[in-house]
Amino acid sequence: MIKYERPISHAAQWARGIARFSCGLFLVAVLAHRFGPLTTPHLVAIVIFAAGLAALAVLLAVIGLVRLWQVAAVGGIASFAALVYAAVPLGVAGLGGYAYLTKPAIYDVSTDTVTPPDWIERPAADQGWLPRATMVTPQDREAQIEAYPGLTGRRYDGALDRVFRGVKTVAANTGIAVVATEGEENAEADLEDLAVKPETSTPADSQPDNVPVPMSRPTSIMADRPAGLRASDILLQGEWRSPIAGFRFDVLIRLREEAETTFVDMRVASRYGPHELGLAAGFADQFLHALDAELLGIAGD
Repeated sequence: MIKYERPISHAAQWARGIARFSCGLFLVAVLAHRFGPLTTPHLVAIVIFAAGLAALAVLLAVIGLVRLWQVAAVGGIASFAALVYAAVPLGVAGLGGYAYLTKPAIYDVSTDTVTPPDWIERPAADQGWLPRATMVTPQDREAQIEAYPGLTGRRYDGALDRVFRGVKTVAANTGIAVVATEGEENAEADLEDLAVKPETSTPADSQPDNVPVPMSRPTSIMADRPAGLRASDILLQGEWRSPIAGFRFDVLIRLREEAETTFVDMRVASRYGPHELGLAAGFADQFLHALDAELLGIAGD
């Protein structure tokens, strides 16, 4: 009797081992970035390395499948498992690469592209091997307008204090951790104006002894205010992290009272890297839609 022994595809065995390692490395890196100390530049480097290993595993898996077809070599299951493991890092890297190529190369978006609100505390982070320009240029704003034409501010037919309460509610619901505020006392002043104060009768001919003289605001205090901020404006700055990978974004919201309305502008910037991959614009649009729902009934143009 002739006993036929099937050859073994070593390429398929190696493919499964490499793909399993690349998938595990990718998952550990994402978890360390989301819940641990791993920074975004290190995460991007690890993801690229894991995707490279996954691509090598796919190549070896294809060789294993070809050997299975030609000489019935053992390794079909190993090749299939390798393709499944490799799909995770390759899929994420592919989505990131697609966004990198199709979205504009900007890291900062604003609903006001002419006079965007300035940061209360300018974000600072070590960019590592992902350097970027320190200033946002007019060309960047033009690229944003072309890519995200619907990203505009909101005008509400409501008082400043009412809109500010809605902004804080939506910020808490969307996971924005507030780190600084400016001009919050302007909303408190509106609330005080609503209180009914008892009228005190004074004689018509009586005059107060001491009349306060209006004083100009100290120059040092005005110099500390962000550029372009009016005295009646409110700024709210915070940090937002994407739900899955935990990418960090700095968020700034400006409320400006104009006549009988309140205008809300928003600025979102990626903490690391020269590209926001559409995530900053997507979050700004999501926040503004949630604010529309929160202030339903007083939304204007």
